[in-house]
Amino acid sequence: MTNRERILAILAGRAPDRIPWIPRLSIWYEANRLAGTLPPEYQGRTLREVERDVFGGTAARDGIIWRSRFRNVEVRVHHPSPMETITEYVTPVGTVTTQHRATEHLRRHGIQDAEVGFMLKQREDYPVVEYLLEHTDYLPAYDDYLAYEAEVGEDGYPMVNCGDCPFHHWMRALCGYGQAFYHLSDHANEVERLVAVMTDRFKETVWRHILDSPASLLMHGHHLSSQMTPPPLFRRYILPYYRELTPLVRARGKTVAIHADNDTRLILALIKEAGIGMAECFVTSPMVRTTLAEARAAWGEEVIIWGGVPSVILEDPYTEEQFERHMDELFHTIAPGQAFILGIADNAMPGSKIERIRRITRMVEENR
Repeated sequence: MTNRERILAILAGRAPDRIPWIPRLSIWYEANRLAGTLPPEYQGRTLREVERDVFGGTAARDGIIWRSRFRNVEVRVHHPSPMETITEYVTPVGTVTTQHRATEHLRRHGIQDAEVGFMLKQREDYPVVEYLLEHTDYLPAYDDYLAYEAEVGEDGYPMVNCGDCPFHHWMRALCGYGQAFYHLSDHANEVERLVAVMTDRFKETVWRHILDSPASLLMHGHHLSSQMTPPPLFRRYILPYYRELTPLVRARGKTVAIHADNDTRLILALIKEAGIGMAECFVTSPMVRTTLAEARAAWGEEVIIWGGVPSVILEDPYTEEQFERHMDELFHTIAPGQAFILGIADNAMPGSKIERIRRITRMVEENR
């Protein structure tokens, strides 16, 4: 079977010929390319060429099904310094700003700038962000998706990023983790209203594209965690959203995935209850408290796991013996391999040893 066929078999609840092995190498590749430290055999080669050589496929994370644009909003971008970007969103009801800051370390490794200033800073910002939500159009880009799927071919199958669920988008992207719980306490009415507006807007736009587009593997939810979205918040603000969406998606023969590169130990049961079909870039101990065995026990084969290889075991100070032991335990835990795609959580980092990644490729073949 090809990688595409293996992924489609997993999505359909069937057993492939072997466990699919589809790691993400983009951070490792870009950091080493910029530093001039790619292995000699990969100098001058594209990421896609490196992926094909290392594991015989591609991670296929660049597909889109819509393009968004504002209506009646002026966007002003300022660069007070080479390491700082301030963006103003000017609307008829007010202006909000964001601030992004780079470091030499981030730039050196080709990693995006960190957001250090968020739109929602005070109560008065909420009507402005509500206006932005109501004046954002999502234009279909289905032809772009189909072209990308054709380009990926048999090397893999595209997973389309459809953004976050409303409550966590408010928490992570609009308010920021550092202030979210203060806002939830001090501006509860504004938070509730904004999340409701966002939910309605997503139903009108995002859901339509999720359901009607030609894409079948749709990532909608990022970084949900035991710490920032613990069970009480998950039940109140997140569970109802997914319980309404996921049956509609399943009825179209599609799968909703979440980007699960966080500690999910306390919300494993809720992820299943939400009807989420896949935990992508699923991270486990030793990076977080969650173990692969706990996830398998909680989810069975109802939630597909894509991940399982913590990126830290691919580099020092983990020894070759520790690496081999971890991988042996992983294969034992997930045997016979149903509802499982092996991947790195969440990415091979700049210091990852490419020899270990190649070793996993051989292990997968040995564990057919």
